[in-house]
Amino acid sequence: MADQEQEISKEKEMETAGADKQLEEGMETGTGEETVQEGEIDPEGGEEAAPPPEGEDPRTWAEKRAAKKQAKQDKKAQGYKDQIEQLEDRVKRQLAEFENFRNRTEKEKHAMFETGAKSVVEKILPVVDNFERGLATVPEDKKEDPFVDGMERIYRQLLTELENIGVKPIEAVGKEFDPNLHNAVMQVESEEYESGIVAQELQKGYTYHEGVVRHSMVAVVQ
Repeated sequence: MADQEQEISKEKEMETAGADKQLEEGMETGTGEETVQEGEIDPEGGEEAAPPPEGEDPRTWAEKRAAKKQAKQDKKAQGYKDQIEQLEDRVKRQLAEFENFRNRTEKEKHAMFETGAKSVVEKILPVVDNFERGLATVPEDKKEDPFVDGMERIYRQLLTELENIGVKPIEAVGKEFDPNLHNAVMQVESEEYESGIVAQELQKGYTYHEGVVRHSMVAVVQ
């Protein structure tokens, strides 16, 4: 019985010694580096790491995998770049459309203002005509009268303000007849002017910013 116990004890000691020896050998030969085994996940690529083909240099195989991974990243980056260019182009188009809309709105607003101003000028011109008719009937001995002088000053002030906003009288007498500026209501004979020349102005015409507000009513030499 004692011999049996001694043999079991020796066997246990031998097993323990063998295990210790294997542990020491593993520590001596270990490199301390982790390698990706077949079936494990490549932490960089996020894919299952495949072993190199038979006869393939592991380093060359690793370089090929790295090149493939870089190509995927380049393709992805190019896709992002294309999306950015498309968005930039869309923004530029929208800005151009907005600029065109703003310019068109400004033109329309300016045209509406000009139309309104022209309408006001047309209503003021008969007042100017009445001033001219009234002042033309004043006798020479009454032109120094304070009332007449006051009316003359108001008339001149009215013409000055109209000129300041762009209203100007159309030149007629002595000028060649222009249907764009003059409205011929009669033909006359004249020794002073040649045929086709305006000899008399029956009603003064005006322009507003180079556009005709009212044509001059004239008599033309036949």
